[in-house]
Amino acid sequence: MVRLCTLFAEHLEPGNSVSENLLNMADTQEFWNVALPLRIAGALHALVLKGQCEKLRRVYPPHHLTVSDSDLWQAVNHAMDEHADFILPFLAHAPQTNEVRRCAVLLPGFLTIAEKTSYPFTVSELGASAGINQCWDSFAYQLNGQHWGEPANGIVLSPQWLGNPPPEPVNIEVAERAACDLKPVNFRDPAEKMRLLSYIWADQESRFELTEHALALLEKLDYQVDAEDISSWLPKRLNRPTEGRVHVIYHTIVWGYQQEDAKIANRALIEKAGSQATDTSPLAWLRLEPDGKDPGAAITLTMWPDGQEQILGRADYHGRWVDWAG
Repeated sequence: MVRLCTLFAEHLEPGNSVSENLLNMADTQEFWNVALPLRIAGALHALVLKGQCEKLRRVYPPHHLTVSDSDLWQAVNHAMDEHADFILPFLAHAPQTNEVRRCAVLLPGFLTIAEKTSYPFTVSELGASAGINQCWDSFAYQLNGQHWGEPANGIVLSPQWLGNPPPEPVNIEVAERAACDLKPVNFRDPAEKMRLLSYIWADQESRFELTEHALALLEKLDYQVDAEDISSWLPKRLNRPTEGRVHVIYHTIVWGYQQEDAKIANRALIEKAGSQATDTSPLAWLRLEPDGKDPGAAITLTMWPDGQEQILGRADYHGRWVDWAG
């Protein structure tokens, strides 16, 4: 992925419809919001996964280690020249990822909430994509030597742990769960599943295996993702009675894909609901989102009725490490 993005940065110039589209897609201010590198990397990877470009396939993993940068760029140019009819529509879609390992970032946040409230959870995930991260309580975890969950489903998440010790592994009961996404990924459809997998970096085989396994579990559990915008879905969730439960709103690398006015409005919706929370009907807002700082993204928790906001730590975007402040 680093090689690919570096080659685009060094060599991309007008010459075909794909390169011109890329150069005109976003100005400097919008570059990261549009996620341009992920769009083109996903499009090229999808060509390989579908077997539509043999020249590109020969330079992609597992063959990449013996391929020169010159040969890689030549194959990319060939793909852009010959497969514009596939690449251009692909670029028009906002990337949708579903990273299983982000659950290892969420779990210590959920444990923190459980310690503070001791109530069963009502959970509402924003921007859930295919819905994999709804399965967080069906996975097993190893956090700095502490174990949580049963490994019966075959998924054990064990991020590199930095900083303070994680919260104690207390029991969490999920009484009700729901999720939304503007365009949920129907992973049962081969084309949509391929698109989801194409955004995984092509040389990270373990992520493919983990995602495939998690999707099989999700199909078994049959959790659903509502096809609805956050702005219209969230008020309905926040208006549900949750007496004797803690309502947990959570999301991972989602907030930045909203328009600025939507971010402001949705934050206001959550804060208004928080102002109406009580000791017996608390509200928690847990998120892993970029904050303009490095490394990684911030793990932030806001809890009501007191409205206290806390930076719990930082984590890798893909959940490979957690630097816990607690």
